[in-house]
Amino acid sequence: MKLFRTVLMSGLALALCGGASEALAAQAPAKMMTLQMPATPDPARVTLDPKTTALIVLDYVEDICNNQVSCKTKMLPAMTPFMERVRKAGLTVAYGTRAQNQTKWLKEVAPVPGDIRITNTAQDRFYNTDLDKELKAKGIKTLIMVGWKISGSVTYTSVGAMAHDYTVVIPMDTTSAGSDYETTIGFYNVLNSGNANLPNQPLKPNAVTLTRTDMITF
Repeated sequence: MKLFRTVLMSGLALALCGGASEALAAQAPAKMMTLQMPATPDPARVTLDPKTTALIVLDYVEDICNNQVSCKTKMLPAMTPFMERVRKAGLTVAYGTRAQNQTKWLKEVAPVPGDIRITNTAQDRFYNTDLDKELKAKGIKTLIMVGWKISGSVTYTSVGAMAHDYTVVIPMDTTSAGSDYETTIGFYNVLNSGNANLPNQPLKPNAVTLTRTDMITF
């Protein structure tokens, strides 16, 4: 009788172990796949009309840029001279960030009297704001979009812009993300959103064009 109980318990243990193994196998993650990202196209040269073009500045603020290396070492050095050119050309300039950051714009690219200022509650600066109304009142048709970050606010605001019938230009040296991978994904997403422009055709209507600050003329 004792031997029978031992054999029975042993069989039960094996059955339980086998069931546990099957359960673990069923829960095991699928094998990882390696996919090749499409290459980011070269930036395109563009010539823009200052009277119908606005610069949209997103989150060039202390609380973000002080914690993001690429914002201070790559984005800001590109934006500072570009902002001087924008001001000289007389473009409309609009700023968008959350309420707590409105007094924390980086001094090199900070708002001046007369600029449009949007306090947003979503990453898309067109959502539940007067940005479209204020831009349309000035006859704006094309937006240069800069700021933190390409995979976040820049992506969502560019989609919002296309939905409101704007053509968008993004200088690649004025935006970034937390990693090279995330930055690449961001550039792909903006080109593949709305009126998609994966070949990066210069100034395709109601689409995004990727460029660089030194490839923009007014």
